[in-house]
Amino acid sequence: MNQRISFFVNGQQQTVNTDADRPLLDVLREDLGLTGAKYGCGEGKCGACSVLMGDKRVFSCRTPMKIARNQQITTIEGISDGTKLHPVQQAFYDAEAYQCGYCTPGWIMATIALLKNKNQPTEDEIVSFLDGNLCRCCGYPRILNAVRQCAGLKGR
Repeated sequence: MNQRISFFVNGQQQTVNTDADRPLLDVLREDLGLTGAKYGCGEGKCGACSVLMGDKRVFSCRTPMKIARNQQITTIEGISDGTKLHPVQQAFYDAEAYQCGYCTPGWIMATIALLKNKNQPTEDEIVSFLDGNLCRCCGYPRILNAVRQCAGLKGR
């Protein structure tokens, strides 16, 4: 049974008429045209669908719309100001932390969540927090270099 569900996406209020158990990822991609978050595993185990709910990373493929009701959602499309890249996006670009790019938005959003919750994470905290994200191209060394750059742990 469909319900009217209002929430905020990238600072703009949105209202959709949808099943309350429908995944947030489907609404973002299909209803709102925000295709930065990707469908990877559908089980919340690869991180390709990562978005922020408040300052917390959530796996949007496993987040039902009833949980997103009245929440602030930030997607990869909402992090830059339009004239320059977000600092985390710039770090990923500088470190060439992408190959095919499919997983990159999820890694960037996870990194932003990490840094919002832990200003200067240790190496172990970075690895532990980002354990929920996968890269099928195995770009981990460059990804970790980009995250270290953002966290002020350059060159480790």
